[in-house]
Amino acid sequence: MAGVYWYDGQWMTEEPKILGPMDHAFWLGSIVFDGARAIRGTVPDLDLHCQRAIRSARNMMMEPTVSAERLEELCREGVMKMPADAELYIRPMFFIRRGIGAASPDPDSTDFILSIYDAPLPPPTGFSACMVPFRRPAADMAPTDAKASALYPNSSRAVQWAKRNGFDNAVMSDPEGNVAEFATSNIMMVKDGVVMTPAANGTFLAGVTRQRIIALLREAGREVRECTVTPAMLRDADEIFATGNYGKVQPCTRFEENEMQPGPVAAQARQLYFDWAEHSRIMPKAG
Repeated sequence: MAGVYWYDGQWMTEEPKILGPMDHAFWLGSIVFDGARAIRGTVPDLDLHCQRAIRSARNMMMEPTVSAERLEELCREGVMKMPADAELYIRPMFFIRRGIGAASPDPDSTDFILSIYDAPLPPPTGFSACMVPFRRPAADMAPTDAKASALYPNSSRAVQWAKRNGFDNAVMSDPEGNVAEFATSNIMMVKDGVVMTPAANGTFLAGVTRQRIIALLREAGREVRECTVTPAMLRDADEIFATGNYGKVQPCTRFEENEMQPGPVAAQARQLYFDWAEHSRIMPKAG
């Protein structure tokens, strides 16, 4: 996988080997990351992703070793090292080196690495999904105010459960049994032309792309409600689609037994997003 990596003050093209068995991050998971995108020379919402990375680190008792502004500068520098037509994933990570057990990570040992690598956007051809018996934790159960690596094994369990039952992705509940999000992204549904998405309640990250799509749809005159969404509402939806950094806007074409076509609202959201993303261009269009 072609990419560039920034660590310890320098750029490199080979993945640096930076963790050992005594590092706190290695054995107790004191790691946070963020995911931004560079899409054929655009870097949509890069500033917001960098700011969230810093917040995540601080919420996980870390002391970030770079500022949000410096992080954004490094991300742009790294993107410029890659081809103008590349579709890239931008992944800053903070992690803790030292600590005595789970209760005492040493914030002064916070370290940082940035990876920027090829990751083609998935085509918006659609995916299937189902409810699964795995839930997002409440804010007093896990560090849900951070994009913490420790949260993701449960997402993996949810997706594997869905795959074993003939689906591509999982819809996870919150602790109350209402819909939280897809295992890999935020979720939106449409009924009678109205877009609905679960209200942020501290059990999942209300994503940067989610917020951007909400704003763009509202600016275009579409009603968007942040509200309680139940599994029954999903089963009665006219459209369901995912919003997230990796795939941006992706239609769900089968939810449990309900076959669905890629709908006009998802198509509108995707078009609005990529039109808006042109304003974040840092590299000329290839060709």
